[in-house]
Amino acid sequence: MTVPPRPARTAARRTARERGRAPRRRWGLRLATAVSVLLLSASGVGHAMVTGVEDGIGRVQPFQGMREQDRPTGGDGLNFLVVGTDGRDRITPAEKRKYHLGGAPCHCTDTLMLVHLSAGRDRASVVSLPRDSYAEVPAHKDAAGRERRAHAVKLNAAYAEGGPGLTVRTVEHMTGVHIDHYLEVDFTSFMRSVDAVGGVDVCTVRPLKDSYTGLDLPAGKATLNGGQALQYVRSRHIDGSADLGRMQRQQRFLASLIHKVTSSGVLMNPVRFRQVADAMLTSVRADSGFTADDLVGLGQAMRGFTPASSEFLSVPLAREGVRLPDGGTTVRWDPVAAKQVFQALRDDEPLAVRPKKAAPHAPRPTVVDVPPEQIRVHVDNGTERRGLANTVTKALGAAGFVPSGVPGDAPDGPHAKTVVSYDPRWDRSAQTLAAALPGAELRQVAGLGPVLRVTAGADYTGVHPVRAEEPAPGTPGISAVTGDEAACP
Repeated sequence: MTVPPRPARTAARRTARERGRAPRRRWGLRLATAVSVLLLSASGVGHAMVTGVEDGIGRVQPFQGMREQDRPTGGDGLNFLVVGTDGRDRITPAEKRKYHLGGAPCHCTDTLMLVHLSAGRDRASVVSLPRDSYAEVPAHKDAAGRERRAHAVKLNAAYAEGGPGLTVRTVEHMTGVHIDHYLEVDFTSFMRSVDAVGGVDVCTVRPLKDSYTGLDLPAGKATLNGGQALQYVRSRHIDGSADLGRMQRQQRFLASLIHKVTSSGVLMNPVRFRQVADAMLTSVRADSGFTADDLVGLGQAMRGFTPASSEFLSVPLAREGVRLPDGGTTVRWDPVAAKQVFQALRDDEPLAVRPKKAAPHAPRPTVVDVPPEQIRVHVDNGTERRGLANTVTKALGAAGFVPSGVPGDAPDGPHAKTVVSYDPRWDRSAQTLAAALPGAELRQVAGLGPVLRVTAGADYTGVHPVRAEEPAPGTPGISAVTGDEAACP
């Protein structure tokens, strides 16, 4: 029987509310598993297979004791709180050594994502919530039954203090978004899931190394197994972007995982699907309100879901953080931009800006290392074409680069080729600029400083669009990317 999109959503929300249960926390991997199950049921494998898969899900009660009148009002679509914990109890000693998983778990949330499935089941919006976000947990009873007043903590500490229930309450309080379901995954289930689908491809424009996790990836495309994937999504000591860069890598990984699951044929093969689903659901926990009936109904409504149907965003941050009473420092959400993000989720509106009409043969932006917004450029005219320096300066500015100084004429005569001169200390920025000026000659000039210089030559034909692999930390406003942009090209 075909279940229309709206009734499936309504039934799922009514079930959660009537039982007074809250959604389960799970991180991006869990979402991909859910999407896989939904698409499987849409492909006709059916209720019996999904019911068998449901039996492998661990259950929690994150909504227990919560009163609907104390919660945000629900809107259209479905909202999931997807949480990744640092549980590593079932990882073997050899895997702990190989993938740098030693030490005691913190019993806190390593990753938090708010996932919105649109009412029409044609879009998934994934918003990463930094674990170091400034948060005020509501008054509650701790594990020992003691009453605790509302107080400020880092967001990931809510799980340590009050488990899934307090985490759900805290996120709802901070976002104003009603959470319908809760999904939670640990290190073990994440690793096994990636291995079950045969590994996941990731792409990087520069080598990635992190001595803390053992990550060591060359530039280019690589297929990661479960342990390597865990290193990739956990690494936060690669550069100065820390946890923000890590969230962006998690989003790219999730986009690639969704692409792998939906394009590999697993969803059309009941036997193969069951094998993959069983591996994926090991150690996964979800709220009891998320049932096989919900899976089937959602799956039937999500025919045609593709990576381009997903969009990813890290909650916008203010420039200044907040210091906690205990001396710890946190990041603070931008009060204006963050509010716009969560309002869009409540209104069932997309986050990513999609052009109304793409140019017929518009070139695809080249993915680069350094965001053009961080690169200052001065342009000189190396030809006899009048006004060329101004033309190039405007074109680079439109592509996101920051013009510096007044465009002028090159003092050393006509140039057949365009030249990018740069200080060796800014070599990564030079590579980004060169991608925007295909064919340009790179020339090192010691002591030139942070401003790159372009001498426009006779071969100049225009600026090629570029897009940063990782947006600059602290980039103002809302900057969402779609799944096809985040995954490997």
